[in-house]
Amino acid sequence: MTTLSNAGEDDDEYELALEARVTGARSTYRFQTADGVHSARSFRDADLLLLEALWDVEHGLGDLCCLEANYGTVGVVLAETADSVEMIESGARAAALCRRNARANDVEASVSLVAGLATLFRSHPHTHSRSHSRSFDTVVYAPKPYTPLSIGSQRLVDALSVLRPGGRFYLAASKRCGLSRYETLLAEIAASVELVAKRDGVHLLEAVRPETVDRLTYVTPRTLTPTVDGTSLSLVTVPGLFAASGLDDGTRLLLETCAIGDGERVLDLCCGYGPIGTYAAKTADCEVWLADDDRIATRCAERSLRDSGVDGTVVTADCLAGVLDRSFDRVLCNPPTHAGSGVLSDLFAGIARVLEPEGRLTLVHHRDLDLGGYLTDVGTPTTRRVGETHVVIDVTPDR
Repeated sequence: MTTLSNAGEDDDEYELALEARVTGARSTYRFQTADGVHSARSFRDADLLLLEALWDVEHGLGDLCCLEANYGTVGVVLAETADSVEMIESGARAAALCRRNARANDVEASVSLVAGLATLFRSHPHTHSRSHSRSFDTVVYAPKPYTPLSIGSQRLVDALSVLRPGGRFYLAASKRCGLSRYETLLAEIAASVELVAKRDGVHLLEAVRPETVDRLTYVTPRTLTPTVDGTSLSLVTVPGLFAASGLDDGTRLLLETCAIGDGERVLDLCCGYGPIGTYAAKTADCEVWLADDDRIATRCAERSLRDSGVDGTVVTADCLAGVLDRSFDRVLCNPPTHAGSGVLSDLFAGIARVLEPEGRLTLVHHRDLDLGGYLTDVGTPTTRRVGETHVVIDVTPDR
């Protein structure tokens, strides 16, 4: 059974309750969710299918890895029956919710914010962390519907590679989430693949790790080389990121409008693969910080800075969480207006905390949108430039 209620005083945070119907589980599990994570207001059918099928699986779960764990439903519940649980997320907000929900349900589970398994389990000399050569008995993955097939395919291969010999990988997916492609891929690279359960269009596949796993590559970074007002950039991106195929019109309009001064402290907020921060660093002698919720995006931003021959500091964090101890003269932003009001409220409230009294926020958004209600948290907005589809706005703190 699933129930939904608002969590605390924030109308953009929610609490989901899951009533267990299996022997040995506690009666109810409770999960905090929020705008900005997938399926924030209801449990996913794929997650529920994983729980039903794996709670008392005959061979046991052993050490379990939950890939792209979202807000932790599968990892938290199965922690009751697994020997250990590692929840992996590429989104900072989702990773924070995984930690919060593990604590709230009093279960032991580790949470890692990484771009993927290949990053988490890369050898780290001079460290003694257990992730140095970590492997698992079971890996589970329920792809989100907007995951590019190349990214999902890479995760399947990486999942098999971190399994112990004979370990099992469980994929819960519908046709909308790439089931046919993934089933074909698993048939080619796994020792065996079997359909073990299905529910409401979601199929649960069990794949057994072969003796050896070839580390096939399905994701190849792409380099974009746009020129903005005579400044050439070298930007690195991968499928699934915003404007992955080329610099978008809104960001270009923002860059053509803003003028960065030498000596300014600049924040590229919601940086994606880093076009704004990279441009700022190339056009002025300034201190540049770039921040985004998505670890895949920030890894690309790091490459964009390096390949463009400029310096900057990149952080992966939910909204402003990674820079709240700093202050900035300029904040530049192409905000994720699709992410929900909760994310936008947190973004602009955070900007108000880090922007210097004499500082300025410059943002771009689609002309059809009205962000006035959010901008009042920061100060007084002024329209700087109107393009064919976007508008650039300056916001200065009220003094």
